[in-house]
Amino acid sequence: MTVQLWRAVLAEAVGTFTLIFIGAGSIIADQMSGGRLGLVGIALAHGLAIATMVAAAGHVSGGHFNPAVTAGFVLVRRLPLRQGVAYGIAQLVGGSVGAFLLTASFPEAARRAVHLGTPALGNAVPPGTGIVIEAVLTFLLVFVIFGTAVDTRGPRTIAGMMIGLVIAMDILAGGVLTGAAMNPARAFGPALFSGFWQNQLVYWIGPLLGGTAAALLYEAALIRP
Repeated sequence: MTVQLWRAVLAEAVGTFTLIFIGAGSIIADQMSGGRLGLVGIALAHGLAIATMVAAAGHVSGGHFNPAVTAGFVLVRRLPLRQGVAYGIAQLVGGSVGAFLLTASFPEAARRAVHLGTPALGNAVPPGTGIVIEAVLTFLLVFVIFGTAVDTRGPRTIAGMMIGLVIAMDILAGGVLTGAAMNPARAFGPALFSGFWQNQLVYWIGPLLGGTAAALLYEAALIRP
């Protein structure tokens, strides 16, 4: 592995770590505070975590922090497969480390009450519907990434802020339905240390379908003449 790839892999791990520690941590903090943060606060925590990490590390790795985003880039050949696999492993490791440190940072009762911030389906939301919702939310995320950070005609100087905003927007709309993970690593890390694996496939199938669909659509219809 080259030095450049090691740096990119490290950046992906740190960015995903931040998302899980701050994002899932905000859910536990909301539980401890009796719901004072609310859905708006949780959405802002996730959005700000990604916005700041994209600004800090986007120039090093591209700022994916999400296997579904990386899969889209690999599919449209904007990222070599070998690099994409390395990114995916780094994202899962970074997310797992973030979840592990949450177990050392919050009281056990609060952690258990929300399964360490692991996303879960809402009442009366079946897995099939959950997959569709996660696919749509991730489609919007990856579409914005391509429109602001990939397309040279887009507002690349504010790409991080726009990506953070679409994540916050998605959580406000879909948080009560699926938890609005939009990211397999976001579901995997907390599940690993909480033991809550219920409907885990929803958070892999949905984001991967939505992310790759958005990448294919933008690449084929909007970037290419």
